[in-house]
Amino acid sequence: MQVEHDKTEPTDAAGWTPRLARAETNGGSRSGKDKPAGKDKPVYLAIADAIAEDVREGRLSPGQRLPPQRALAARIGLDFTTVSRAYGEARRRGLVDAHVGQGTFVRAASPPPLPVAAPLLERGTERPFIDMTMNQPPIPDRPALLDQLRRGAADAVMGLEPQTLLRYPDNAGTDGGAADKAAALRWLAPRLPGVTAERLTLCPGTQGALLALLTLLARPGDVVCAEALTYPGFKAVARQLGLTVVGAPMDGDGLDPLALRALFERCRPTLLYCMPTLHNPTTATMPLERRLALVALAREFGVCIIEDDIYGPLIPGSPPPLAALAPDRVFHVHGLAKCLSPALRVAYVVAPDARQALRVTGALRATTLMASPITSAIATRWIADGTADRLLAALREEAEARQALAATLLPLGRFAACPQGFHLWLELPPSWTRGEFATHLRTRGIAAVVSDTFAAGDMTGGDWAPEALRICLGAAADRAECRWVLSVIADALEQIPALAGVIV
Repeated sequence: MQVEHDKTEPTDAAGWTPRLARAETNGGSRSGKDKPAGKDKPVYLAIADAIAEDVREGRLSPGQRLPPQRALAARIGLDFTTVSRAYGEARRRGLVDAHVGQGTFVRAASPPPLPVAAPLLERGTERPFIDMTMNQPPIPDRPALLDQLRRGAADAVMGLEPQTLLRYPDNAGTDGGAADKAAALRWLAPRLPGVTAERLTLCPGTQGALLALLTLLARPGDVVCAEALTYPGFKAVARQLGLTVVGAPMDGDGLDPLALRALFERCRPTLLYCMPTLHNPTTATMPLERRLALVALAREFGVCIIEDDIYGPLIPGSPPPLAALAPDRVFHVHGLAKCLSPALRVAYVVAPDARQALRVTGALRATTLMASPITSAIATRWIADGTADRLLAALREEAEARQALAATLLPLGRFAACPQGFHLWLELPPSWTRGEFATHLRTRGIAAVVSDTFAAGDMTGGDWAPEALRICLGAAADRAECRWVLSVIADALEQIPALAGVIV
């Protein structure tokens, strides 16, 4: 039996048909999955070969839908099992993808292989500039996982309807589709169980979420509180909206509730922005007792809380989010930039109730309009098929390895860190100022952020900042480069500025 193609190729892939010449075996019957095609090839393999040839020759294009299996079986006089086995073989070869309830589609061309990283140069030779000013996830040394990220992203986009690619979604897309919300709730459940879809809004990243929330919850001239050292993106949005940011005292466990009470009494803020888990930049995680005291204080003074939980999933067994302790007072923001990928630009906002969620949606429409349906689809695919969980585990593992290097190379007591965090908080010895140390690192091809960037300011408008820098270990290309960066830092800490290097 041979597989031949119709002389006139259909323009609709749903009409695609491999023409099977009658075989001499079995009286010319073409029923039964094990009847040979030609002398030694089963029919199901011949059909898979026909799909491969038509893809190669351009008669089938990526994204085209093949005919339903039963329809094709009836059309060419084969039993359903044979066609089903043929489609399964085509999937195994990577020729097609099957989507439940939608059909079987010709797969897009496989992405090119990941580039092989160039070997790191020996210490002392010329190196690329290492920008550690952005707190990025490290790239895990998992080629199969990285390839799965790309394939999952491609499959997610291929599964979108043309209307999704060429139109604004209903309601400007700010509510998110049912599948996107279901994936978000699944992702949030380990840290924030019991949340309903009515309380959830999809946003274009944490920055977009903060812009919408501050637009909704505060007015120009209002005072908003944050940790004394806080996320620079929050400061930028607040000041752009005409808000006064006042920093609240901290210690090694984060916000100090007693000092915060005194601050609330003095400045009567509209809201409090904080990062209780793996604080940026100090790496502190607030214990449960402080979280309870914090939400009690917010209720007493009628202050809303914006909780930034962007690093929360990285820390196994961390205390529950503030939103789990006081859902009536807290707007919970969870971006995917740190625990999955900054490229997604997707964040989930959990409001206290459905009415507040609708207000968040309205503020989002007025500021950034919507989360991208394309990146939302990728995030949803990664969460649904388990890729997100595997990536999170790999990021934790890589972060732990780099933090172990820091613990080995840097002086004990000189820095604060979290085992699963991407950054550390380096406190300088008296011989160094933060400006001098940052300049020295830059002469070695390393950029780091000084504490001034995070200083929130006080009631007088002054910005207090300690002699410290944030070091982002995820920026290094791999562990070898991370070790080199840490060695440069360790060498500098043992010297005084006058002997660390001279620039003429």
